[in-house]
Amino acid sequence: CFAGTKETAFIYAVTSAGLVHSVTRSCSAGNMTECSCDMSLRHGGSASEGWHWGGCSDDIHYGMSFSRKFLDVPIKNVTGKSGSGLAAMNLHNNEAGRQAVAKLMSVDCRCHGVSGSCAVKTCWKTMSSFEKIGRFLKDKYENSIQISDRLKKKLRRKEKSQRKMPIGKEDLLYLNKSPNYCVEDQKLGIPGTQGRECNRTSEGPDGCNLLCCGRGYNTHVVRHVERCECKFVWCCYVRCRRCETMTDVHTCK
Repeated sequence: CFAGTKETAFIYAVTSAGLVHSVTRSCSAGNMTECSCDMSLRHGGSASEGWHWGGCSDDIHYGMSFSRKFLDVPIKNVTGKSGSGLAAMNLHNNEAGRQAVAKLMSVDCRCHGVSGSCAVKTCWKTMSSFEKIGRFLKDKYENSIQISDRLKKKLRRKEKSQRKMPIGKEDLLYLNKSPNYCVEDQKLGIPGTQGRECNRTSEGPDGCNLLCCGRGYNTHVVRHVERCECKFVWCCYVRCRRCETMTDVHTCK
């Protein structure tokens, strides 16, 4: 069963973060009637340091509230508050995704003054790109924490020697160890990686070394035929050449 694995923890977190990011962006763009820019920062700043709040700060508070209602309430309704350890863990991972968006907020500024002297700056808060948030959550996934399946008031680490170490709001939690995704398992719906196309020169997740799980790969030549060097001929048709290319394709053994 996939429930409670590191992968489902990441999915819950990235879905929650994505909802916050998308709703907040829509608020700032004026596409929603329920929200707009973050008005709480208006008329503030530091005159002595030569800057003030202005522009349109992303109203992350509305985005986070919307995400909690949309994603957390159904889990609580089914289980009754946090209910089981699995439900409590899913709620925690949802919140971890939201906290990632909040943690990576940054301040952008624009200079004002004669000849760009930057005598005064207007600043506003903005969210990071979702790519940066995704990388942050991927790092949390790589360092996710296994928890006990026995819920005693609060979530606890599975390793008894680490029980006293606190669990952070941004940590991703999992209950069950992940299955072996390398080998086909029809019961679990795992297709395995045999026959998957891979990149021989990549060191990333699409690389043959990682994707083929150490089994190696086969190489075969694929012939591509396509129209090329097309030109418009007056009047009125397009004349093309027929180009052939041969490329090496690598597939996992």
